[in-house]
Amino acid sequence: MNTIIEQEARYCAHNYHPLPVVLVKGEGVYLWDEQGNRYLDMMSAYSAVSHGHCHPRLVQALTQQAGRLAIVSRAFHTDQLAPLLQKVCEMTGQGMALPMNTGAEAVETALKAARKWAYTVKGVAANQAEIIVCDGNFHGRTISIVAFSSEPQYRDGFGPFPAGFSSIPFGDSDALAAAITPNTAAFLVEPIQGEGGIIMPPPGYLKRCEQICRDNNVLLICDEIQTGLGRTGALLASDHDGVRPDGVILGKALGGGLLPVSMFLARRDVMEVFTPGDHGSTFGGNPLAAAVALEALKVLDEEQLVQASARMGDYFLARLAALNSPFIKEIRGKGLLIGVEFHADKVTARTVCEQLMVRGVLSKETHETVVRFAPPLLIQQAEIDTVVDALAALLAELR
Repeated sequence: MNTIIEQEARYCAHNYHPLPVVLVKGEGVYLWDEQGNRYLDMMSAYSAVSHGHCHPRLVQALTQQAGRLAIVSRAFHTDQLAPLLQKVCEMTGQGMALPMNTGAEAVETALKAARKWAYTVKGVAANQAEIIVCDGNFHGRTISIVAFSSEPQYRDGFGPFPAGFSSIPFGDSDALAAAITPNTAAFLVEPIQGEGGIIMPPPGYLKRCEQICRDNNVLLICDEIQTGLGRTGALLASDHDGVRPDGVILGKALGGGLLPVSMFLARRDVMEVFTPGDHGSTFGGNPLAAAVALEALKVLDEEQLVQASARMGDYFLARLAALNSPFIKEIRGKGLLIGVEFHADKVTARTVCEQLMVRGVLSKETHETVVRFAPPLLIQQAEIDTVVDALAALLAELR
C-alpha cells in the first residue's frame, strides 16, 4: 500500500472511503498524482472547485489579501466584506446576507433565522416552530441536520436528536401543502438533490412550492450549496423555475476552490431578526475569504461560466445518452450536475469509479449505484469526449 495512504489510515478517523490515489497538483479541470499521472476531475470537490483548480485570478486574490490582512474577526469592520455582501445580494436578489464558513454552518444559520422569524414576525408560540424538509435530503452532518435526515447511517449512533422537523417526499408539492400547519416556519429544500443521487423534481415543482409557501406565510429556503453559482446552467438552480426564494444558502463554489466560504441570504425582514450576540463565527466573513469570494463571483460573471455550464451540460448529457448501455439504468441532471445510475445487479458505482480512475478520470459514487459527473465549469467539449470515451470503453469491457 502507498505509504501516504497508510499514514492517513493510521492517523485519520475513517469517516471517508477515498479512491486509492494521492493527488499533489491541480490546474483547471486536471489533477495529478504523486507519480505524475494526469486525471480529469469529475468531482470538483462536490462543486467547490467550479472555477477550476488554482484559477490564476483567485490565487492572485488570495495571495494579495493574505499579504495584507487575513483574520481579525467580525469584532471590527474590514474593507473586504461589504463589497462581497453587496455583490452577492445583488446577484441573487436577496436583501441581506450573513457570512459563515462551511455549508453546514450556513444551513444552521438558516434554521436559526427561520425559527426566530417564526416567533418574532409570524407569531408562532414559543418553542413550537416547525421546519419541513424532504426525504433523501442532504444539508450537512451536524447533530441538528442529521436529525432530519432520512439516511439511516447519518443518524445511527448520534441521537438523541432535536425536535421541530417533519419530512415529506421530494418532488411532491401536494405533500408540502398537506404538511403545513400554523406553526410551520419554513420549507427547506434542495432544488436538485445532489448527495441523494442527482434526483430531479418534476418540472414546475419549485414554482408550485413557492406559491404554497406564499399562501401560508411560510419561508421557502433553497439550499443551493451544491446547485448554486452556475452548477446547473443557471446562477441558482431555483432560477430554472423562475423562483425567488425567501432565503438562499450558498457555499462550496463561493470559496473559489481555495477556502471554505458560505452564507445565508434572505429577505430583510428575515435577516433583521438577528441582533448582536444572537449568532456569530470567528472566521465567518474574514477579509481573506471575502476577497476570494468576491473575485470568485466576478470570475463567474466575466468568464461566463454559468452560460458555459448550460452549453457543456447539454453536450455532456447528449453524449452520455448516446452510450445506450444495458448497464445504465438512468441518466439525469442539469447543467454540469449529472448522475449516471447503474443497475445494482450488474455493476457497482464504486467499481465504475475505480475503473475510470485507471483510465484517467476521477469521480466518486453516491448511494452505491450512482456515479456523478460534475466537472469544473470551464470544461471543454474535447475533455467531455475523453470522459465519455473512457466510460464507453469501460462499459464495453464489462460486457
